[in-house]
Amino acid sequence: MKRIFGKIREWSSKAFVRSLDYVEIIGNKLPHPATLFFLLAVIVALLSWLGHTLGAQATHPVDGSLIEAKNLLSGDGIRWMYTNLINNFLRFPPLGYVLVVMIGIGVAEGSGLFTTLIRSLVLSAPPKLVTGAIVLAGILSHLASEAGYVILIPLGAMIFHALGRHPMAGLAAAFCGVSGGFGSNFFVGSIDPILAGISESAAQMIMPDMTVNPAVNYYFMFISSFLVIIVGTWVTEKIVEPRLGKYEGTAEKLPIVQLTPKEKKGLRWAGIALLITLGLLAYTVIPENGIFRDPDTGSVLHSPFFNGIIIAILLMFFIPGLVYGIIVGTIKNDKEVAKYLGQSMSGMGSYIVLVFFAAQFVYFFNYSNLGIIFAIKGATTLQSIGLTGVTLIVAFVLLSAFINMFMGSASAKWAIMAPVFIPMLMLIDPPYHPGLTQAAFRIGDSVTNLITPMMSYFALIVTFAQKYDEKYGIGTIISTMLPYTVMLTIGWILLLVLWMLLGIPLGPDGPLYIPM
Repeated sequence: MKRIFGKIREWSSKAFVRSLDYVEIIGNKLPHPATLFFLLAVIVALLSWLGHTLGAQATHPVDGSLIEAKNLLSGDGIRWMYTNLINNFLRFPPLGYVLVVMIGIGVAEGSGLFTTLIRSLVLSAPPKLVTGAIVLAGILSHLASEAGYVILIPLGAMIFHALGRHPMAGLAAAFCGVSGGFGSNFFVGSIDPILAGISESAAQMIMPDMTVNPAVNYYFMFISSFLVIIVGTWVTEKIVEPRLGKYEGTAEKLPIVQLTPKEKKGLRWAGIALLITLGLLAYTVIPENGIFRDPDTGSVLHSPFFNGIIIAILLMFFIPGLVYGIIVGTIKNDKEVAKYLGQSMSGMGSYIVLVFFAAQFVYFFNYSNLGIIFAIKGATTLQSIGLTGVTLIVAFVLLSAFINMFMGSASAKWAIMAPVFIPMLMLIDPPYHPGLTQAAFRIGDSVTNLITPMMSYFALIVTFAQKYDEKYGIGTIISTMLPYTVMLTIGWILLLVLWMLLGIPLGPDGPLYIPM
């Protein structure tokens, strides 16, 4: 019997590896995301001609108007495309959101605040809490663009090695926090305005005046962070580390650089600066006559504060980063601030190109009316087969996780999926708020990050692992990280289901359902 189970285990392992090989092959054949969006825009134009020719139409469920497919290849359609290419690009919400946030992140990252904060968190943790501290640091690293992948993951392996634990377990714990916990955080980060902007554009196909603020998933993200820390720590210590056993490699234990007194002083003052910034921001909305409350209704949720929350996020990064840089000497004058801002913007070149083509796809889709027609038909189909409620959301999480195996970029995937699924789920009964659809997407987008070779930093993770054993490869990383994917998927879906059953808002102005 033992031999039979062994054969079954061996066969299933080989089948799994073969399936991952196919995923890698298919994923590698996908074009660059910018090219993909260009091709999708062309396909939308062709489909708009076909839909118009076939007389595709639907009745708007809100105002009862008749919606017909509009032909982008007609005279009017071609003139619209020619005159709106620039407008499509400039009014695409994620563009302005991200460029503004990067001003603050550029200073915090360039001054060294993010790097020092991560080192401080990991190095100051008691030995029993090191694993959890590394996972936590990975979650916090989402605030920076590359600090988690480039700094924390090798640091996690280095710390475990120095403590006499298997370095691959430390690498796995850090990877879990950085990549597997991508849909969680204790603060609103740079990805939040990107996704919210895309969600807003998609939602406006049904409700033109709807806004989706970057903090729409904040409550759920905050609680999800504790889930990721608990699951990441448990899987590391109960599954991954025992499986790896004792490290027998010959890699030299590198010294872990402790924080200097100046860095510690810089962190203290950066923390004080953050508290003062938060206090001043709170003062604008907490008093009844707060300047950033709605001047007519006194509302906080629907107010200038949340309409301009991107500026608040900018200040929460910029001011502590500036104070830290002045204290430690990485910022001596305004020229160095400008240099860090330039460095952060220079890294956005590829993103700007991607946004140009993504914007054309989204607005071509909107103009053609194909998105809303498909959404209405899809919503009707979902209701007719009874696929609504918790079952529908769980199915969407699993679909997002599956698509993530083939396409790594979260913003690119969401720009494709949001115009279809957000309107569709807004039209079922009860109508789901875009924030709920976005939260479900973020779960699916996160959990398979750990096992897909399509993730942009996957090759870098393999390189870090090979430092401790040159035999480590893609299969090693995937087999090590698979338990995290399984447990995070189960735990996160259960959390979302419980959240829905309790009817808790996902964030500020982020209800589960659209108020009727």
